[in-house]
Amino acid sequence: MTGSEHPPLHATLEPLAGLLGSFTGEGRGEYPTIEPFAYRETVTFGHVGKPFLAYTQRTSHLATGAPMHAESGYLRVVPASVAGGHASLELVLAHPTGIVEVEEGPLGREGGTLVLELATTTVAGTATAKDVRALRRRFVLDGDRLSYEVAMAHADTPMTHHLAAVLHRDG
Repeated sequence: MTGSEHPPLHATLEPLAGLLGSFTGEGRGEYPTIEPFAYRETVTFGHVGKPFLAYTQRTSHLATGAPMHAESGYLRVVPASVAGGHASLELVLAHPTGIVEVEEGPLGREGGTLVLELATTTVAGTATAKDVRALRRRFVLDGDRLSYEVAMAHADTPMTHHLAAVLHRDG
C-alpha cells in the first residue's frame, strides 16, 4: 500500500463511516470548581481496517493558542447480534492527566443524524490524577457538523455539565 491508499472500512464500523476525518471548531467549558473558558478543538477519527476507529482530540486556548487538553483512544461498535438486539458502542480513552475511562452506550439515529450517547462504566486514575468519578458524552453528527456535550462528576460534585462544542469537517 502507498501512503495515499486506505484499507477498506471494517463492516462493523459502517454505521460510523460519517465520523471519518477531522473536525475543527470552538467550544466552551464550565464547572462549579473552575472559571468558564473557551477553546479551539480538533477531533479526528481514523481507521486501519480493523473493527475500531482511532480517536484523537486536542484543544487549545481560544485567545492565546496555548495547548489545553488532549485525549486519545478507540471507538468500537458492538453489533446488534452481540449486544442483544441493538448495536451499541464502546469508547476507551486515555488522558495525559492520568485518567483512563471506559464508556458504553447505544448507537442511534435521530432523523438523519448519528447520535452517540456514552456513559462511563469505569474510570481509573493514577495516584496523582484528579478524582473524576464519572463522565457522560453525547456526540451528534449532522452532515459535516459534529457537536458534543460532556458532563462530569468529580470528587464531591455530582454529574454536572462541563463542555460543549460545535465542530465542522475539515477540508
